[in-house]
Amino acid sequence: MKDFLQLAKDRYSVRMFDGADIPKNDVEKIIEAGVCAPTAVNNQPFKIWVFESEEAREKLLSCTKMQFIAPAKVIFMIGADPSAAWVRQYDGKNFADVDAPIAATHMMLAIHDLGYGSTWIGHFDVNKVKELFPDTEKYDLIALLPVSGIADGCEPSPRHTEYRDRNEIMEVC
Repeated sequence: MKDFLQLAKDRYSVRMFDGADIPKNDVEKIIEAGVCAPTAVNNQPFKIWVFESEEAREKLLSCTKMQFIAPAKVIFMIGADPSAAWVRQYDGKNFADVDAPIAATHMMLAIHDLGYGSTWIGHFDVNKVKELFPDTEKYDLIALLPVSGIADGCEPSPRHTEYRDRNEIMEVC
């Protein structure tokens, strides 16, 4: 396994996929990374859908303009369930919208560590997804994660290594 900081720096949003099959064992490892993610009170208020069949992927692709993900043979979708989340008593903050993205981030890092590419797709028609896949109705759908091999010629965005100055994003107290 790579050094974690190096893994975090190396992972980038892939927008060119080669359409390689993803072995079931690797799909399971990616799911396990999401399941292992830390969540408030370990409530795990999220669900992971795995779109593997051509029919399911085509239906899902009809919900987004991000057609560059079409070659991906596996697309994960992550949804948050507010009714299952821990709620902070002081201000009523529901942590479903915190916990589900943590799981998705763990999955993205696992995807990269396994040698595949992915990107976080947030631009999709949630209402259409809920119409086509009724079991998603009670969830706040937060991300699509297409998974495939990385196509030749795919490079990280030039912005990939642009970081805000540390003084803008941190403060020592």
